[in-house]
Amino acid sequence: MCDDAHMRHALTLGRRGLGSTWPNPAVGCVIVREGRIVGRGWTQAGGRPHAETMALVQAGDAARGATAYVTLEPCSHHGQTPPCADALIAAGVARVVIALGDPDPRVNGQGIAHLRTAGLEVVTGVCADEASQDQIGFLKRIELGQPMLTLKLATSWDGRIATATGESQWITGALARRRVHAMRAVHDAVLVGGGTARADDPTLNVRDLGVARQPVRVVLSRRLDIPLTGKLAQTAHETPVWLVHGPDAPRDFIAAWTGLGARLFEVAVVGGKLDARAALSALGAAGLTRVFCEGGGALAASLLAADLVDHVALFTAGLAIGAEGKSGIGALGLDHLAMARRYEISHAEQVGVDALTHWTRN
Repeated sequence: MCDDAHMRHALTLGRRGLGSTWPNPAVGCVIVREGRIVGRGWTQAGGRPHAETMALVQAGDAARGATAYVTLEPCSHHGQTPPCADALIAAGVARVVIALGDPDPRVNGQGIAHLRTAGLEVVTGVCADEASQDQIGFLKRIELGQPMLTLKLATSWDGRIATATGESQWITGALARRRVHAMRAVHDAVLVGGGTARADDPTLNVRDLGVARQPVRVVLSRRLDIPLTGKLAQTAHETPVWLVHGPDAPRDFIAAWTGLGARLFEVAVVGGKLDARAALSALGAAGLTRVFCEGGGALAASLLAADLVDHVALFTAGLAIGAEGKSGIGALGLDHLAMARRYEISHAEQVGVDALTHWTRN
């Protein structure tokens, strides 16, 4: 097998950690000796052990003289675990193939330099485009201080998410709803607005997929007027709930949610709404790398208007609700098409009775 094929194998392994390794990146590693795979690893839940450590333990003595394929530059700094670059050197690995450099200031080329200084052959840039897509959340948090954001929409043909009376369950079919749970599982957090939290009383967890680590549930609510008897409040002690609020949130609401175990973030209010960019920056500073937004319409509009949406996952059901229905996206105040951010379709598929299209910001 060529370097590309082994690296794609490593990328597949790395994806197993998406949604469970934050603030660390989800990395994959494959160790090959004389054409035979002798070790495989991926970053474990919580970010440790690292992929290289897991693969080296599996390879044992077979790692000596082998090639290691790693999807992100091995770390070179001492943290809670020793540097992976040192581990590769100590194991006697002869060659390291790396997809991407790590922009973290604690690494940022130092891992590669350390390997080369020790006499290992280092090849970089193999499957770099694919690795960049997998690591977009980690890269964006390190470079811009914000997590990658996926906006999920589930609408009728005519872009409605509910009837005029508010009925929305269910526009899409069972398989589409199951796919949404799978999408939640590969993100660090699920995000909704206060209006959705009040109207739907959602749990926002991953169900029926056997995941070991649930995503953080995040709600943007200026005044924290989310029912204290709702599902989020009742389960805050079991699965993390983070609330982003404005400076005018009542002190008793703040005290109540803090008492339930929620983590609170205060951000500024701009134009009568929470500053969406400041909210995402606060989540990034707290370590989140991948956020999955499930609405509602006002929050979707705020995120789009602030140009914070990296990907859109659009489920379209085979029905029309009409102009009196509730739009999936709130007002954007656009007077000209040129003002609208364009997205490019990257993938389309049928999910049960519904269509799913994936769109990426260009």
